[in-house]
Amino acid sequence: MINPIICKIGPFTVYAYGLMLAVAFLVSSHLAGIQAKKDNINPGLIFNFSFVIFISGIIGARLFFIIENIGYYLNNPLEIIMLQQGGLSWFGALTLAGICGSIYLKKNKLPVYKILDLIVPFIALGQAIGRIGCLLNGCCFGFTIIPVQLYSSLILILIFIILRFLQDRPHREGEVFFTYLMLYSIKRFFIEFWRADNEIILFRLTLFQILSIFLFCLAALKLYLTKCRNTH
Repeated sequence: MINPIICKIGPFTVYAYGLMLAVAFLVSSHLAGIQAKKDNINPGLIFNFSFVIFISGIIGARLFFIIENIGYYLNNPLEIIMLQQGGLSWFGALTLAGICGSIYLKKNKLPVYKILDLIVPFIALGQAIGRIGCLLNGCCFGFTIIPVQLYSSLILILIFIILRFLQDRPHREGEVFFTYLMLYSIKRFFIEFWRADNEIILFRLTLFQILSIFLFCLAALKLYLTKCRNTH
C-alpha cells in the first residue's frame, strides 16, 4: 500500500522515501565498515567514503532527473528541492558519485578498485532498501498490479548475494565492481519493460534501456581487460 508519510512529529513530517534512504545509508555503511575491518582497512575512511558517494549520489541523481524532466521543473521550480516526492535517477548518481568518490580515494591515496570492490555489494543492498521507499512513495511505478519497485528490490538483494559470494573469494581488483555494473544494467534493462513512468524514445526502448546497454558493454569490456591484465 502506498503510504508516503510515516508519521508526523509536531511540525516535522517523516517521509517514507527519505527514511528509507537514511536506513539504506546507515545499513550499507555499517556493513561496509565491518568488511573493511576484515580487510585491514580503516573503517573510518570507508564511512567517510560512503558519506561522500551518498551525498554526491543524491545530488547527481536529482540533477539527472531534473534535466530529464526540465520542461516540468521550469514551470514548477519550487519542486526541484522536494525530494520527498521522489525523483532520483541512478545513472546520475553513478556519474557524480563516481567522480567525487574517485577524487576522495585518490586524495587519501586509497586503491580505487580495491575500495570499490569492498563497498559495491553493500551499495546494491542499499539500493534494495531504497526501492522499498519507492514502493511506499508510489514513484518508479509499474503498470497496473505490477509492483515493479518490489521486484527491483528483490533482484537487487540477489545481486547483493552474488557480489558477496564473489567478494569473499579470490578475485582481481575491479572484478566485483564491474560485475555489479553488468548485473545492474541487465536488471534495469528488463525491469524497464514493466515500468510505466518512462517514455519510449528509440527502437522501442526507453532512455534507461539504451543507457543500460551502453553500461553493460562498457563494464563487460573493463572486466575482460581487468582479467587479461592480471593474467599476464
